[in-house]
Amino acid sequence: MRAFEHPSSRAYARLTGALYLLIALAGGFSILFVPSALNVPGDPAATFANIARQRALFNAGLVGDVVMMTAEVLVSVMLYFMFRPVNATLSLAASYARLMMVAVMAAMLFFHAASLALADGTMSLNSFSEAQRVELAGLMRHVHDAGVWIWQIFFCLHLLLLGVLVMRSGFYPRFIGAGLIVGGTGYLLDSVQMFAFPEATTLETVKIALLLIVTLAEIGFALWLLIRGPRKSTSAALAA
Repeated sequence: MRAFEHPSSRAYARLTGALYLLIALAGGFSILFVPSALNVPGDPAATFANIARQRALFNAGLVGDVVMMTAEVLVSVMLYFMFRPVNATLSLAASYARLMMVAVMAAMLFFHAASLALADGTMSLNSFSEAQRVELAGLMRHVHDAGVWIWQIFFCLHLLLLGVLVMRSGFYPRFIGAGLIVGGTGYLLDSVQMFAFPEATTLETVKIALLLIVTLAEIGFALWLLIRGPRKSTSAALAA
């Protein structure tokens, strides 16, 4: 547990970087791969039929969610202590924003559980036909998916604050901070587009470009933490 004792140490940074990469791997599996393999857009019945046939894959996705959210809690706190010497207020706000994201993700699982209970008959609703039950399950799943629009807002705020802290710290390359700030707006743009302008192809293109930037920035930051760790701090860097 010594790695948790010194936030300015390389051991602390490497542990944070390792957890950050774990988030990327677990999140990529549970948020991107599993839904792409199981979901049938516009057809709840086909989606739940896929889940029934591939329940092991679906359950693995839930495990990925739990692993990701657990690592997110640790990373949120560790990043706060890493950047508290730069600006305590911004560092705490960034930590709270990321924890709010995790809270929304956790709440989304309730709707996930409800949709499955409706679809596979675990919850008996005698006044509903099978088709109505599947449609209601599809609505629950839609509400679950809509939670993404909410947590992305908090994550965008986190990335903007983290980017500012990275740029001001002098501990890490400024271009990583700039990538977090610029690319992080892609999450907000995605929420706005999916909620209000789903047919806007221009927004879709801009969003994809920004999300690519922030993905590279986050992976670059995680690798820098894991391999290099923080530069030696200077009073001038902290005052910038």
